[in-house]
Amino acid sequence: MDNVIGFDVIIIGAGASGLMCAVEAGKRGRKVLLIEHAKRIGQKIIMSGGGRCNFTNLYVEPSNFLCSNPHFVKSALSRYTQWDFIALVDKHNIAWHERDHGQLFCDDSAKQIVGMLLDEAKAANVTIKTQCEVTEHQQVADNHFTVNTTHGEFECQSLVVATGGLSLPKLGATPFAYQLAEKYNLPVKPTRAGLVPFTLQPVLKDKLTELSGISLPATATAIKKNATKKDHPMSFSEALLFTHRGLSGPVILQISNYWQAGDTISIDLLPGEDLNQLLNQTQQDRPEIALKTVLSHHLPKRVVECLLGFAEIESRPLKQFNEKELLQVVELFHQWQPLINGTEGYRTAEVTLGGIDTDVISSKTMECKSVKGLYFVGEAMDVTGWLGGFNFAWCWSCGWAAGQEV
Repeated sequence: MDNVIGFDVIIIGAGASGLMCAVEAGKRGRKVLLIEHAKRIGQKIIMSGGGRCNFTNLYVEPSNFLCSNPHFVKSALSRYTQWDFIALVDKHNIAWHERDHGQLFCDDSAKQIVGMLLDEAKAANVTIKTQCEVTEHQQVADNHFTVNTTHGEFECQSLVVATGGLSLPKLGATPFAYQLAEKYNLPVKPTRAGLVPFTLQPVLKDKLTELSGISLPATATAIKKNATKKDHPMSFSEALLFTHRGLSGPVILQISNYWQAGDTISIDLLPGEDLNQLLNQTQQDRPEIALKTVLSHHLPKRVVECLLGFAEIESRPLKQFNEKELLQVVELFHQWQPLINGTEGYRTAEVTLGGIDTDVISSKTMECKSVKGLYFVGEAMDVTGWLGGFNFAWCWSCGWAAGQEV
């Protein structure tokens, strides 16, 4: 034990929540070691938002998060808010701007957010070790852990797990947090890819490949396989993007969190318009005009041709359509139900749904109720935010909350 170096707090994982926790603990005078197995700090932060980092949202509410216990997120979110993080960004003179739906981005680069957190960590005397793998860890007693790494052996009173989920394995995602939970007999909710594009069944994918690159506004609704009257379908209105693999864009990423195998996705390709009224009125006013021509005034021509072709609806003058046939067209474009094969999985998913069961974690401190001194922060827990800066907002809030206690 002579070669063991002691710290008050050891944090495994130098992502958003780990950095925030380290800063806050260090500010309280705690001796903090922040361990990162990758070569670079905060890689997910750096690549987020197209390199500009959608670091929070103006409208953060508990309802923006998926968690088996919807009340779990309330304490941390109310104690460290989006306004607190915006104040930190402003303190470091990082220019930012607002986009749709209250999303906030750096004007320049996501690297500024990482730089800000590293500057704060340095000021709080946090020790950071990169390319440092944890080889073994164990609880010696309450509030006493040993951690063996490729950089030596360490011990601490508080051990914080901030290693994230399974999404984006190319950036170094691992199941470390879930394996650690298993060691301490902590329940883990089933995990799956979230905020992720859909793949389509081959027969539809082959037809839609020609639409790759086309984007248009849409409303997507998730319809549960065994929905009851009490179930309210979840809907989002954003841009939809056709890809060579299937469907993507913000509206698809958002609704993917609410879709599971067997569920149906209904897509309104003309949100805010009444196609039934449009077609009936046009049929009266201009009976000779072709269906495809009318639709192409409101949607990209290739999308119109492709969907009509797949539905085997022939484009002909409107006067040749009866009421039932026009309703079939209306349903096709207002309630298109593409043949979903699955998702692209963790490879491209922005987040991981599921994780450490929040019932075993204190919502105030992020400490594990059954293992004194063990804390979880960030994506490893069963908390997932919507697209639009909400996942970072959760990382800042829960990291801050743990940082006040460790």
